Amino acid sequence: MKYILYILILTFSATTIAQEKGARDLKVGLVLSGGGAKGLAHIGALKEIEKAGVRIDYIGGTSMGAIIGGLYAAGYKADQLDSIFNVLDFETLIRDEVPRKAKTFYEKEDGQRYAVTLPFDDFKVGFPSGISKGQNVYNLLSRLLAHVQNIEDFNKLPIPFFCVATNIENGQEVILNKGYLPRAISASGALPSLFSPVTINDTIYVDGGVTNNYPINQVKAMGADIIIGVDVQDELRDRAQLGSAVEVLVQINNYRTIEAMRGKQEKTNIYINPEIDEFNVVSFSEGRKIIQSGQNAAQKLENELQEVASRQIKVASEKVTFNNNQSLYIKNVVIRGNDNYSRSYILGKLKLKAPSQISYQALSEGINNLSATGNFDGIDYRLIEDSDNDAEYSLIFDVIESNSRLLLRLGAHYDDLFRTGALINLTAKRLLTNNDVASFDFIAGDNIRYNFDYYIDKGYYWSVGLSSRFNFFDQDVATTFVAPEIGQGMDPTVNKIELEYTDLTNQLFAQTVFARTFLLRLGAQHKWLKYLSETIGIDEDNEPRTLFEDSHYYSAFGMLKYDSFDNVYFPKSGIFFEGNFQYHLFAQGQNEDFEPFSIATAKAGYAHSFSEQLTAIVSTEGGVKIDDGNTTSFDFFLGGYGYKSLHNVIPFYGFDALSLRGDTYLKSSLTLDWEFARKNHLNFSTNIANVDDNLFGTGEWIREIDYHGYAIGYGLETLLGPVSLKYSFSPESDSDAWYVTIGFWF
Repeated sequence: MKYILYILILTFSATTIAQEKGARDLKVGLVLSGGGAKGLAHIGALKEIEKAGVRIDYIGGTSMGAIIGGLYAAGYKADQLDSIFNVLDFETLIRDEVPRKAKTFYEKEDGQRYAVTLPFDDFKVGFPSGISKGQNVYNLLSRLLAHVQNIEDFNKLPIPFFCVATNIENGQEVILNKGYLPRAISASGALPSLFSPVTINDTIYVDGGVTNNYPINQVKAMGADIIIGVDVQDELRDRAQLGSAVEVLVQINNYRTIEAMRGKQEKTNIYINPEIDEFNVVSFSEGRKIIQSGQNAAQKLENELQEVASRQIKVASEKVTFNNNQSLYIKNVVIRGNDNYSRSYILGKLKLKAPSQISYQALSEGINNLSATGNFDGIDYRLIEDSDNDAEYSLIFDVIESNSRLLLRLGAHYDDLFRTGALINLTAKRLLTNNDVASFDFIAGDNIRYNFDYYIDKGYYWSVGLSSRFNFFDQDVATTFVAPEIGQGMDPTVNKIELEYTDLTNQLFAQTVFARTFLLRLGAQHKWLKYLSETIGIDEDNEPRTLFEDSHYYSAFGMLKYDSFDNVYFPKSGIFFEGNFQYHLFAQGQNEDFEPFSIATAKAGYAHSFSEQLTAIVSTEGGVKIDDGNTTSFDFFLGGYGYKSLHNVIPFYGFDALSLRGDTYLKSSLTLDWEFARKNHLNFSTNIANVDDNLFGTGEWIREIDYHGYAIGYGLETLLGPVSLKYSFSPESDSDAWYVTIGFWF
């Protein structure tokens, strides 16, 4: 009987303890609202929640709350999130800017001419569905969540999770708790007007805040006993605070979210509402302050948080192993959804060959480059581990091709050679065949010009293209400048004449990219050159002008190019090289004494930053005409700054354009650029050159330097392109010179 009593007492005690233990173990749900940049306050609140010892059992989030909540559910701690978000360049992240050095050669040239690009299908101007496609955000989430990429059911994450998105076609709220986590989070955060909608399984989603910005009921339904909510939603703002289109659209959405919030605060057991009224949805530059605001708000509820923690069973958290590799081995690439753009085209834009080892950064840049073509409305990709070797991956792409095939693009420019120019461009894609693009620039202003390009892009394979360039300008030059054409019999009372320059160049070429970085182009060229002056002479038609050149030249050419400059106008890093060789075979027109000749040119540049503000750019270049003394119109003309270089018109500080001339030139330059404020530059430049006929034959190229030039200037990076003002002088010239340039060069 005594033993039976002991057993009953022990059983009763164990049962009582178990009941008490079950009563004490609270399941805690975390609700994280949307709020754009203000959602960074979630990180600060999570720091205090962790500090109090609260175990989070369920998470539901919307928009920025989905991003922070999804990462936390995947195993990241608050301090890790703090470190991640404090080093991000949010402007680059949101704008989907592709580093220039990561672009293909076509995208590099195409992306540095136009200030505005708009859809123009059916010759009707359209507008993009968002400022950004969100590709950078998706790439970042894919990288950070690589360790849970195989988890399709979000309830199986270290912390069960869901996020809210909105079906844009019917306006209904959708709970995303299955699928590919980075894509689901991206859909929840697709803020209208800022990000383009996200497509998942043929359904188009936008920001979940449109329908449910504080999903408390859904978190309670997961089994939560206690709800901790972090609310970073906007209050209504007055007219003085509505300074941008984004803020106006957010205000319109706030009418509904504020009404939908009624009653939800009362259902929240611990309601954390950071004081962040001074910030808005795009205040990412104030991230440090916003995170601190979240921490401050949660600190005020420290006792309540500790009380919740005291009623939970202390369980050792599951250890999460993150993927910290900087590169990965891609065994093969699968591309689905590409009906019009070939596999080779897509891989060429990605700069990806399989099998190969590639860094995560290079993969991200390649995906952004593919997105930047504008040919795809959606690029969904996943990395799938090989079942036999977890160090190897298959890369699966699901692309949605854009139906837009016609673009309208605009630009404006001023320089001291071509002077004013307004550019209107039409770009047609898939005009004659898949993978092709046709582009026509018409430039009106002080001088009429045009550029036409047709290109069939085969990626890493040999591609073919056709280009045509027409350039015209008139420039006052010294009479000695045209001495090779008219001899020395110039009227000594005439110091300068007005020279009209016409250059029409047509090329048919094939090109390929090798070693992912070098461009090789081979082709045939036709060039029409015409120089004349109406200042002097009478021609055969009794017109007051002298015609110096009017001939058509036909040649074969080759070009090798490497370009890793991060910015074509204000580079901070990278190397540039371009070598050209032309063999002119025959001519028609005024040049009746033509004999075949060759021209070889090369240019190399290097940019290095000593700090975030100070950069040095060094370059050297040269050109030589070989085997002919009869064709003087292909001499090199040096002088001026700020214009798009032509085949033989070369910028040189300290002189006006077309001031120096010779059939051979050598030039070196050094520029020190100080970015004293963001996108504001002060720079000092010096260049030296030897320019003359037969420099290598006479040995004059190495004996002494004939020409020096110096310049000091101010530059500003704008949406319309660079703006520069430079003062220059040269010891060898009679006067100084000012250079003014505005807008992208074309």
